[in-house]
Amino acid sequence: MQTNYNQHTRLALRLATAAAVALAAMLGGCGEKRAKGASQTAAKVNKEEITVHQINFLLQQQRNLRPENTEAASRQVLERLIDQELATQKASDLKLDRDPRVVQQMEAAKREIIARAYVDKIGEAAAKPTAEEIKKYYADKPALFSQRRIYNLQEIVIEAKPEQIEGLRAKLGGTKSINEFVDYLKANDFRFAGNQAVRAAEQLPLASLDGFAKLKDGQSVFQPTPTGAQVIVLAGSRSQAIDLERAKPAIEQYLLNERRRQLIERDLKEMRSIARIEYVGKFAQAVASAPRADAAASAAPIAAPVSASAALDADAISKGLGGK
Repeated sequence: MQTNYNQHTRLALRLATAAAVALAAMLGGCGEKRAKGASQTAAKVNKEEITVHQINFLLQQQRNLRPENTEAASRQVLERLIDQELATQKASDLKLDRDPRVVQQMEAAKREIIARAYVDKIGEAAAKPTAEEIKKYYADKPALFSQRRIYNLQEIVIEAKPEQIEGLRAKLGGTKSINEFVDYLKANDFRFAGNQAVRAAEQLPLASLDGFAKLKDGQSVFQPTPTGAQVIVLAGSRSQAIDLERAKPAIEQYLLNERRRQLIERDLKEMRSIARIEYVGKFAQAVASAPRADAAASAAPIAAPVSASAALDADAISKGLGGK
């Protein structure tokens, strides 16, 4: 009995995935009717056709696909679509497309795809940043570009009570080396863990980058945490600047993404202001007792596709822009 249930569950998930792909194709501009001619048919699975349009749509989702690899990738996509079609047909035979869980998944996938289409549509209105705006952003972020550094960081995460935090901060400031501070932690039975990493400037949080840029080798940063404190030591660093010409693509994309995010947030805020939104039951009580700012936060899941990609791409800076 359990085996049958697992099989049905897997088929249900495949069916939901198939529905999401079909909806994505429709909203992504591939909503042409299935061609009746053989020239647009890549394969037939029982009585159902798999078209070249379906293959091309999925190929468009593959980033960095080289032209010489297109044929091989097309065959791989086709084989996956055949497996998917077989699973869909079997699921239909088992009436899994009527299973409440599957219907719910399909509806959720549909809503997600349509919401993303809305995000893309609104974002199309964002103006491309000018050369002067790109130049200004470059000049305003020296730690990220003209004075970019590669940081060798040592991290110590300490478990401590709130009343111990200031004592730890003072002790760190009074020690001559991080090793001396670690010896103090051991002698006083503090639980802690250490880690070491090499990070380029763009791999650090943008909000704290200027602070790191001011550190000299051997200096540290002390930060309280919910469970104690975190100490980050700059063990060493080296300069590796990026000039304006190489930084332009990443800056342009970042500024464009920021404008898209702002447009979406503004549009959602306007829609909320004119829509009739009524919270019910326990949600009504929660909204009544929560700060008004929390309501705006509910727009985040829709705006996420833009805001999540709004940060400067570390790979674009360290690889695509010629960094090592």
